[in-house]
Amino acid sequence: MTTTTPGTAQVELAIGGMTCASCAARIEKKLNRMDGVEATVNYATEKAKVTFAADIPVADLIATVEATGYTAEEPAPPRSEAPGTDGPTDEEKADAELRPLKQRLITAVALAVPVIAMAMVPALQIEYWQWLSLTLAAPVVVYAAWPFHRAAWTNARHGAATMDTLISVGTIAAFLWSLWALFFGTAGTPGMTHPFEFTIARTDGAGNIYLEAAAGVTAFILAGRYFEARSKRKAGAALKALMQLGAKEVTVLKNGREVTVPTAELQVGDRFLVRPGEKIATDGTVVEGSSAVDASMLTGESVPVEVSTGDSVTGATLNAGGRLVVEATRVGADTQLARMAKLVEDAQNGKAAAQRLADKISAVFVPIVIALALGTLGFWLGTGQGLTAAFTAAVAVLIIACPCALGLATPTALMVGTGRGAQLGILIKGPEVLETTRKVDTIVLDKTGTVTTGRMTLIKVHTAAGTDETDVLRLAGALEHSSEHPIAQAVATGAAARVGTLPTPEDFANIPGLGVQGVVDGHAVLVGREKLLEEWAMELPASLKSAKDAAEKAGRTAIAVAWDGEARAVLEVADAVKETSAEAIRRLKGLGLTPILLTGDNQAVAESVAAEVGIGEVIAEVMPQDKVDVVKRLQAEGRSVAMVGDGVNDAAALAQADLGLAMGTGTDAAIEAGDLTLVRGDLRAAADAIRLSRKTLGTIRSNLFWAFAYNVAALPLAAAGLLNPMIAGAAMAFSSVFVVGNSLRLRGFQAADK
Repeated sequence: MTTTTPGTAQVELAIGGMTCASCAARIEKKLNRMDGVEATVNYATEKAKVTFAADIPVADLIATVEATGYTAEEPAPPRSEAPGTDGPTDEEKADAELRPLKQRLITAVALAVPVIAMAMVPALQIEYWQWLSLTLAAPVVVYAAWPFHRAAWTNARHGAATMDTLISVGTIAAFLWSLWALFFGTAGTPGMTHPFEFTIARTDGAGNIYLEAAAGVTAFILAGRYFEARSKRKAGAALKALMQLGAKEVTVLKNGREVTVPTAELQVGDRFLVRPGEKIATDGTVVEGSSAVDASMLTGESVPVEVSTGDSVTGATLNAGGRLVVEATRVGADTQLARMAKLVEDAQNGKAAAQRLADKISAVFVPIVIALALGTLGFWLGTGQGLTAAFTAAVAVLIIACPCALGLATPTALMVGTGRGAQLGILIKGPEVLETTRKVDTIVLDKTGTVTTGRMTLIKVHTAAGTDETDVLRLAGALEHSSEHPIAQAVATGAAARVGTLPTPEDFANIPGLGVQGVVDGHAVLVGREKLLEEWAMELPASLKSAKDAAEKAGRTAIAVAWDGEARAVLEVADAVKETSAEAIRRLKGLGLTPILLTGDNQAVAESVAAEVGIGEVIAEVMPQDKVDVVKRLQAEGRSVAMVGDGVNDAAALAQADLGLAMGTGTDAAIEAGDLTLVRGDLRAAADAIRLSRKTLGTIRSNLFWAFAYNVAALPLAAAGLLNPMIAGAAMAFSSVFVVGNSLRLRGFQAADK
């Protein structure tokens, strides 16, 4: 249980006994009738997310669910997954839950197949075939279909009718009719035969049995239930895999000793060892060593990230290089991995507006169908078409009207879509986000950290005549390496990347506000503002002066380099545009979005970045607190606005936007404010996120369409007597499997080629 707003709390209950969307709707209705309670029940995940007044005991919520005829309990707290841990795993529990269903399915199929075969093929109808059919069908209707009968009885005691009521009433009606025909009619006569027909024969029914319908419907529906259950497990597999990415054990450094403990026992401030090839146990800061970290399992990025002392690392990523000592900064539910899993799970527990409509329809669907079945029976009897025709049409109505496909239409698509997104580093916070992605037409992009890298980088080197660029980088880089200034570090890093190991200065001095000076390889070197060179009576030649002016006009920082009494070069340092940003903008435009660059930097810098990546509209020199006003202004113009940002100063704008996309490399405030979180710092993920969201929404809509269309089309056919009950049962089961199968196609969604 967690506390939300003051005076309220939130709990997630595991619900047992649900068999269709009508069950979920009933539980949700009962919970919401309680004062101070707001609940959402999800049939696919079998969970109830309940927000309630803090003075209401959770036991009362559970009691309300149980009074409705179902079970409820709080999920068990996370347990250690260390070797030797007692108790069944989640996989073993899931297998145990499926085992009884599988046994009933095997029984039903093994016994129903010969019953159906004898009913369909007159050549197999031996002298006492009808009694053999009764012997085989009885265990199917009584044992294999028992879960349907039990659920129907439980619901009846609570004055409700669900899909199980349809199945139970239909199969029992067919079975009891067959018993009457065998014992009191002419169907039990030795040598009796009747052909398998798709249409209804108009007789008095005394010689007709429907054991194949009772057994076949049970087998078909059990098969549908079993494969749905397996498919739902597959749909949630991405989330389970995400939650299992973390290391199970960690080597903690205590008093100079290495102690291996379960990861769950780590505390903030603990220092732990990560050897090459091991997973980093939790989020932390490197305090010793350097290495390359493979974060592909978490972010989707294939290029390892170089880390050293002072760098942050994320739990569940792989140490691909040297030995690291990391100090834990976040553990348990606070880690990035745990928050990712929670975001995915919350999204999967949600229900879109279209699904809420489906749930309401399902809640009244069953009583309507039962009334329709009775009406069908009365109509056929009233028109004098015979009891057989009337009974068969009524049973077909009961069987084909299963609302299960409606209940699975949204949850399965949402589960698969959000799970696939998690694998690609895209976290969808809630189902309402899907609707928004379809509507947005404008995307506002924060510059720093979103379009650009967010850190100073050496961009260009301009040299004077007769000066070698390698010499400039080696001498300037060596001197700047001794400075802690961000611009100096950008020069040092860029120089080391281009020329390799830098020499150590023989003398070094920092000149506040101007730059640095020192001796490198016997050369007296100056690196800094032009004014620093002027103080030493040195001037920039015309070519370097021109380069400096052009760099500053573009909003970049220009650094002068001189040695041995001569100005030798000008270095350009700036917040570099990410290599993938231009491609990302092209993809966003391809989705019909108009990109706008939003930044607090000056107009020259903003226009330079915008021109480089292909953005035509720029809003610059905006104070952090004014970003939300920009979004509001765009919305007032009639635009549907998406916002991409990564900093604390973007949080309000992300929340204000119709769709907020937070870069996962950014701050917690931004991530919490966003609707979509892009785990990797690649702007192309924004286009992938919108494509995936739109595709998931499209899948939900197609699921709902076919589920509704199926019922609308099939019910009149069944009522008209044009569907054999057995065929109706097969079609009903197929509709649910189709919905789940259609949703599982989202597992094949791929990010655009990089």
